[in-house]
Amino acid sequence: MSRLALVTGGTRGIGAEISRALKAAGRTVIANYTSNDKAAESFSAETRIAVEKFDVADFAACEAAVARIVGVHGPVEILVNNAGITRDATLARMTRHMWDAVIDTNLGSCFNLCRLVFDGMRQQKFGRIVNIGSVNGQAGQYGQVNYAAAKSGIHGFTKALAQEGARYGITVNAVAPGYVDTDMVRAVPADVLQKIIARIPVGRLGHASDIARGVVFLTADEADFITGSTLSINGGQHMY
Repeated sequence: MSRLALVTGGTRGIGAEISRALKAAGRTVIANYTSNDKAAESFSAETRIAVEKFDVADFAACEAAVARIVGVHGPVEILVNNAGITRDATLARMTRHMWDAVIDTNLGSCFNLCRLVFDGMRQQKFGRIVNIGSVNGQAGQYGQVNYAAAKSGIHGFTKALAQEGARYGITVNAVAPGYVDTDMVRAVPADVLQKIIARIPVGRLGHASDIARGVVFLTADEADFITGSTLSINGGQHMY
């Protein structure tokens, strides 16, 4: 069965790899993006995956987009909340705008999209939700109180919503990536990057495909007994 999957932040980095992997697994995929039209158009042309532009931090924009998607493609059966931003600074230098932007995009988007697709999943008696957290939401990170708070919130959100969805055949899980070889991580100064890698027991950065495989596993029809879990994919950097 070709189930409909919506991936937020699904045209670049980890999200793009998740979109590709879900399509390869036989899903019909809609990839969300917010601003980079050129990258989204290139991604769609390459993969033949449909893209939808809307701001995941804006509930009204999400509501309109979900209505469009459902009207054209049918109910969303798989939701991957991957969209995220960083606005790094120590607390002493962090502005309220930097705090709000990260909380609204990284955590608020999980509420927005889950709220809008959850009723449809209950009616279908099927749903797979995967929220992308972070090792920094589990262990904390200097200069990222906003990002760590948002990602830690995702892990709690996941456990609570899993309890609401279980009786309806809806599973809700999280994936917590470690440091992954994306454009954002590659922009880190070389000496700092080497220190990061030195703290990863397997001795390398993760690949986006490592994360995507975890998402495909958790969204499979057969994964109906896994809910409220956080799958840590971090090369052993943080274990608990």
